[in-house]
Amino acid sequence: MGRRFATKPARGLLVLAVGVAVFGAVYGLAASLTVSSQSLGAGNAASASCQSATLTSSYATSYSSTLPGYIVGVVTVNGLDTTAGHCASKAFKVDLINSANTSLGQVTGTTPSSGTSFTADFTSSNLSAANVAGIHVLITG
Repeated sequence: MGRRFATKPARGLLVLAVGVAVFGAVYGLAASLTVSSQSLGAGNAASASCQSATLTSSYATSYSSTLPGYIVGVVTVNGLDTTAGHCASKAFKVDLINSANTSLGQVTGTTPSSGTSFTADFTSSNLSAANVAGIHVLITG
């Protein structure tokens, strides 16, 4: 007997299922990225010389029918030390990067004078969450 091959519609469904699985995996990994460091440096790390504690980051996504797909919304950075002489009221830069370590978008601002977190809003940048491979956080001043 000869070998039976799947029909074109069955192959199409298989390709679609694999695509959805890959997108889901990438989306899940990208949305749970964490960055941390205790010294200045390159790579997927937070650089905050004003404190020794670890910073963590995460971002929210929302569906965009114009993309279509999920876009990055607000990036939240936690673990900030705003006690006297540390990271309060310092300049920050948050970069979202792709797998080639190229910036997809950047938001700048000033850390708060109190509290342990700050945000960077990427909503208007319309950046596809599927393209995000890392987050760079830099606090200076």
